[in-house]
Amino acid sequence: MVTQSEALTAVDLAFGPLPKPEHFTNFEHCEECAEHDELLRSHTRETLALEDVGNPGWDPMCFSSPEGLAFYLPSLARFAFDEPHNGYDWYGHQLLFHLYSGGLDNGLYTYCNSMQREAVAALIGAMIESNLAVIESSSSEDEFLRAHEIWSRGRS
Repeated sequence: MVTQSEALTAVDLAFGPLPKPEHFTNFEHCEECAEHDELLRSHTRETLALEDVGNPGWDPMCFSSPEGLAFYLPSLARFAFDEPHNGYDWYGHQLLFHLYSGGLDNGLYTYCNSMQREAVAALIGAMIESNLAVIESSSSEDEFLRAHEIWSRGRS
């Protein structure tokens, strides 16, 4: 396994060069999509805060395109290593949803190249390593391990 620092460096190298999408959601679909799009468009990787994406019931990343998720992945990865604050739970569970939902058909997984997949595998491994007690207490070990296995398939 890799350390948090190594995982964040790998994510930064793999996803940092990606340009910011003009739009993140199907903003013309409905008011909610437009609101989420505007929130994501109004931030940078540096200004996006846990408060913007940390509520599972109102998470703009659920509406984002794979390009948008990929763009913000360096920020989201950092949230997964932060201590929960301001009434938010550990962000790692929410990030896992974005990385694992749909398995091999996950939109972000299919969007990513092998370097990006390797970085995400390292990220998931470091999340498991550094937050095992939280993962075990929520009985989500299997999901984290399966997600790690899927993303590890992208390694060269």
